[in-house]
Amino acid sequence: MAGENKRPNIASAPAEAQRQQAATLRYVDLPECGETFADSIHSVFFDGQTMRIEFCVTRMDDVKKDAPLTGRRYPACRLVLAPAAAIDLINRMQQAASALQQAGVVKAQQKGPDAP
Repeated sequence: MAGENKRPNIASAPAEAQRQQAATLRYVDLPECGETFADSIHSVFFDGQTMRIEFCVTRMDDVKKDAPLTGRRYPACRLVLAPAAAIDLINRMQQAASALQQAGVVKAQQKGPDAP
């Protein structure tokens, strides 16, 4: 009809906005960003929205004669990743594992008859 205002299709608006807003991102180093050392991973948890990884550091207790070695494990960093970053981390770790296998640093895990 003449003179009638056309309403935009709201359902397609987010997809169109995403295509129009695709940006080229440039990495900018921050030298003051500190590094965190960890010698173990305590837990990895995905709740459907984020992946949480808790990195730990081990501190050994004083050695005592005729006593078993004891120590403590402390959290050093709790990393929380969005799903896209978690997938990127998984892919990059698989690439690193493959490179370590090719270099002979680690051996490929043998799959037994019960393994998928």
